[in-house]
Amino acid sequence: MLRGVPQSEPLWQLALRFTNGALSDAVGKRYVEMYLPPETKPRVMAMFNNFVASFKDGIDQLDWMGPETKKEAQAKLAALKPKIAYPDKWRDYRAMHTQKHDLIANVRAARAWSHQQNLGKLGKPVDRDEWWMTPQTVNASYSPELNSITIPAAILQPPFFNVKAEDAVNYGLLGITFGHEISHAFDDSGSQYDAHGRLRNWWTAQDSSAFKARAAGLVRQYGAYSPVPGYFINGELTLGENIADNSGLSVTYKAYERSLQGKPSPVLDGLTGEQRLYIGFATKCRAKLRPEAAIAQIKSDPHAPGEFRAKGTVMNQPSFYEAFDIKPGDPMYLPPEQRVIMW
Repeated sequence: MLRGVPQSEPLWQLALRFTNGALSDAVGKRYVEMYLPPETKPRVMAMFNNFVASFKDGIDQLDWMGPETKKEAQAKLAALKPKIAYPDKWRDYRAMHTQKHDLIANVRAARAWSHQQNLGKLGKPVDRDEWWMTPQTVNASYSPELNSITIPAAILQPPFFNVKAEDAVNYGLLGITFGHEISHAFDDSGSQYDAHGRLRNWWTAQDSSAFKARAAGLVRQYGAYSPVPGYFINGELTLGENIADNSGLSVTYKAYERSLQGKPSPVLDGLTGEQRLYIGFATKCRAKLRPEAAIAQIKSDPHAPGEFRAKGTVMNQPSFYEAFDIKPGDPMYLPPEQRVIMW
């Protein structure tokens, strides 16, 4: 009731959730076989490599960061491990003994199996190839301890990605996810970890101060937005995600431009590729919430509400103004001195 949901989930969804939790890789393997076109993973990997190259160029061009810190940032970016679509090695569940009509026994068996798996890891090096998000999960993540980005198979389908669609659409929808998660490696939290996932300060004092000054600008900017009358976004709570959104969209634009290889973007339905990219990003941010859920999100979610993830982010992008010829006096115009550019 806290989020205004009028009824509990149906039993079939509860059963699916139990099965998915206990046999995640078995379900994931079947999901990939049924729903992931074989040409998807190679194309997405090519996109990822393009993003890394664009982020690398972006670090080199930063005017607020010195060479010593840039060297550390480049080393971290080079060590970033992509986990795309599905794992190379699936978990083996043959040691888990289940019973057809006994839910409680099966839950206990799954927990016992998982416990034994964890015990077997004691005293061994961390397996940096192990997946902690299932292929059938519609999400994406960055792990600072592993310095890895995970993009599961479930998000590599419409509306986020279409292997038959042109690049502008895919970069605006899935690409921003790449840019967002890579940027988490360099947000207010991820930036405290080095290339090997160790909690270590690799910043010079001057560069750290410059980073914090820009971050403070984002805190003020988003803290002025009011999604619901009487409620304002918590700029501190949402800082990490706002850095990832802003830096992620910036590198997405650069990666798309890089994919054009010096050619002008194609115009489709009267829109340039750059315009379609930004429209794709805004489309991805769309959401419809009950009033209770909207207030709960403002109070507790580290993500800003969708409307302001879109507006707040694009208004900081110089290329957005160029793409839509936005000028002073236009509703979405933000003076250059008020725009916050992180990475």
